[in-house]
Amino acid sequence: MSIFSIGVSGLNAAQVALSTTSNNITNVYTDGYNRQVTLLGENNLGNGVQSNGVQRQFSLFVATQLNQSTSNSSALQAYETQITQIDNLLADSEAGLSPLLQSFFSSLQDLASAPSDPAARQGLIGTADTLTAQFRAFDDYLNDMQQGVNGQIEDVVFQINNTAEQIAMLNREIGLAKAKTGTVPNSLLDQRDQLVAELSGMVDVDLTIQDGGSYNISIGNGQALVSGTKSFALEAMASSADPTRTVVGYRDGAGNLREFSETAFEGGELGGLMTFRRETLDKTQNQLGQLAVSLAQGFNAQHMAGVDYEGNPGQAFFATTQPTVYSNANNTSNAYLEAEFLADVSGLTASDYTVKYTAADGYMVTRNDTGEVVETFAAGASSLEFGGMSVTVNGTPAEGDRFLVQPTKRAAGGLENLIQDTSLIAAGQDDGSGTGSGDNRNALALQNLQNSALVGGVATLSQAYASIVGDVGNRANVVQVNLAAQQGLTEQLRALQQSESGVNLDEEAANLIRFQQYYQASAKIIEVGATVLDTLLGLDA
Repeated sequence: MSIFSIGVSGLNAAQVALSTTSNNITNVYTDGYNRQVTLLGENNLGNGVQSNGVQRQFSLFVATQLNQSTSNSSALQAYETQITQIDNLLADSEAGLSPLLQSFFSSLQDLASAPSDPAARQGLIGTADTLTAQFRAFDDYLNDMQQGVNGQIEDVVFQINNTAEQIAMLNREIGLAKAKTGTVPNSLLDQRDQLVAELSGMVDVDLTIQDGGSYNISIGNGQALVSGTKSFALEAMASSADPTRTVVGYRDGAGNLREFSETAFEGGELGGLMTFRRETLDKTQNQLGQLAVSLAQGFNAQHMAGVDYEGNPGQAFFATTQPTVYSNANNTSNAYLEAEFLADVSGLTASDYTVKYTAADGYMVTRNDTGEVVETFAAGASSLEFGGMSVTVNGTPAEGDRFLVQPTKRAAGGLENLIQDTSLIAAGQDDGSGTGSGDNRNALALQNLQNSALVGGVATLSQAYASIVGDVGNRANVVQVNLAAQQGLTEQLRALQQSESGVNLDEEAANLIRFQQYYQASAKIIEVGATVLDTLLGLDA
């Protein structure tokens, strides 16, 4: 190879290197861009130089770790955002239930001091109205959060599908580019890896790489989301167990819509939302309902044991909704269950229950928060009693039928004061005189309920509410601590990734000068070659 060819090879190599460096500099702020390096090699037995390609500085190992950490951070961030709202609501010293419970029982003390005083009687009705209104307001707020989570799940599923479709499309474009040009399309690879990183923020993913470099992505229990050039859409759907609840499903090969278990998702925003709903939102709503039912049932029982101003037996003071029961959408029979609270609700819990029917085992009742089988009943049973409820079976269930029983989910939303006539307040006890106008014995008994273990037979109303507040507060603190630690780990991994794949402007500026000098030196080779040739031609003359 002549000196001219050697010089030209240097010029070409310098141009490629300058182009690569310039591309790095201009993409310093491009999300997902990986720094590129020109690979130079000796050409044909030492005769000049050649460019062996442009390689991007990308570590799949570090990227996988970063994506997993990002998925965990996104889950905790979604959880923390939601639980903070509940924590602020319940812990508010002015808007919380604690001062209203105290005010309600203080009005009972005023009534006991002056049982015939219309003002004292009206005061009790007023504090009861305020207390029940706050229960309903809390329940409305939590129910709005349930609907909000449903909407967010729908939005995230839409984004997941859109991102998966783009990844599948890039798999195709990358394969075509490799086949046509024989080179690696770095820009397309960067776009694909950036989409995988974004997808990791939405849901925990499992990435595998095929022999040809195509990406396969699965989620949940191994369901394929991207397979080569194909993507498989998820669907936001109503839960088969609870139609008010949005979950995630997918279409199988036969076109059937299959439902993912809620526990199938742990990472990403989707996992964070579902974990928050399952661990905190459902529990808080159930606990608040348990508190409302315990107040209503306990107070009603004592109020009905007394006599009103006219000496008539006391009536129910509070009303609340009865338990909700859903038949699973996959049931094959028309059987349904109905539930109502027992007079004694000491067995009432803040958990939902699943009732499964089989001919062999009869009715098996599972507590959903622990997964424990708490009761079994014979297949021919028409009435089931568990958890402070009486459940009636209507119709004949088919094999495998399931029913979801929610004792307290919306009980707080149905709590209201039934007594608006002051004369109906049963402050006295029947002594045979036919009047209770000046009797305060039942008012004292009602006041003493403040210190009675009405909730689950183990806690007073104030203690139970304090437990709810403390439980949410502790969980919020744990989530916040875990989020801070996870974000710290994510930043460390991002710094590690950037140290290898990120663009350093100082380094690239130095490379720009270096390759410029390389280009000038290669041009000098050609200049020297021309001078030598001119000299040789002059000698010939």
